[in-house]
Amino acid sequence: MLAGKRILLIICGGIAAYKTLDLIRRLRADGASVSPVMTAAAAEFVTPLSVSALAGEAVHTTLFDLTAEAQMGHIQLSRVADLVVVAPATADMMAKMAGGHADDLASTLLMATDTPVLLAPAMNVRMWQHPATQRNLGLLKGDGVAVIGPDSGDMACGEYGPGRMAEPADIHAAIRQHLAQGPLAGRRVIVTSGPTQEPIDPVRYISNRSSGAQGTAIGQALQALGAHVVFVSGPADVPPPNGVELHQVETAQQMLHAVTAALPADAVVCAAAVADWRVANAPESKMKKQQGSLPVLEFAENPDILATISAPGPLRPKLVVGFAAETDDVLANAQAKRARKGCDWIVANDVSPATGTFGGSENTVHLVSEAGVEEWPKMAKTAVAQRLAQRMADTLNS
Repeated sequence: MLAGKRILLIICGGIAAYKTLDLIRRLRADGASVSPVMTAAAAEFVTPLSVSALAGEAVHTTLFDLTAEAQMGHIQLSRVADLVVVAPATADMMAKMAGGHADDLASTLLMATDTPVLLAPAMNVRMWQHPATQRNLGLLKGDGVAVIGPDSGDMACGEYGPGRMAEPADIHAAIRQHLAQGPLAGRRVIVTSGPTQEPIDPVRYISNRSSGAQGTAIGQALQALGAHVVFVSGPADVPPPNGVELHQVETAQQMLHAVTAALPADAVVCAAAVADWRVANAPESKMKKQQGSLPVLEFAENPDILATISAPGPLRPKLVVGFAAETDDVLANAQAKRARKGCDWIVANDVSPATGTFGGSENTVHLVSEAGVEEWPKMAKTAVAQRLAQRMADTLNS
């Protein structure tokens, strides 16, 4: 997918620098060429020899390297790339970029480039949360610099919180997205996935058997066609796609809020299995079993995410796709649901236990639209997702 693309990879000083070796390997395997630049501090964490061996190119380290300047000046080096990636991007480098400093090779390249820049920040949690870093982050985003991460987790320093560099797989996916030239390049698509969990009390909940496999496959397929995917997921068994804009939720109300907050979008795919009801009288403490007495649960209807997104208005996407998971009268129920919700398409499938759809790797679906019903053969969920994504691309571009 990245064949013929050139990545200028700037490695700054931080323990996360070791992850860039895996990133280089992934980029090379994907067909990209990688021109590595290392700061002096980066060489304290990973050797230039290791970086050069994996990149298959010499590592640039010094602004005043006369040999390198004769072969390719630093100005040219900053402009022949299709994307400049800074990983890890330290607090110091972000401050230099925000302030327009250029006192070494890496910062000079970043000042001289007219190529898009992607940062993968990595630093101590306190440094990340410091007002200066957040101010610099805002300035850089305002300048058009893209950012992936940081993730939350355990730090090498022993603290916990946001500041871990995004994983190489996620950075790789983000690079793919930035350089995508597919039919959905420049399109923003929201995908909901997985089940929701509606609390009965603090330790119990109502949910369903959705694994999130089909939603993840759809997110991956849309991303492969160049879309910016906003992935809103309930507590699914299958992990979300790498490189998407991820929003994790639990309840239907949280999912609705996340979806509406992500608008506007070119399309929305509501693949999540959202609970129709929630417990209105859920207590704040765990319910205790009492001999001879059964708890009384009062139910309230959950918000209808698909109908809300499909309603006419300035933020209604051009294409809204819903799913109908049925156990009987699949087509009749799906056609009625499409009319009732006001969406453009319904992807209908039979989820009765005998089909193995929930939790399985295959699916048999029908695409219900204004034009009628298309019956798709049984295929892998990844194939369903690819076919659906291509149909969406054709429609959005028509």
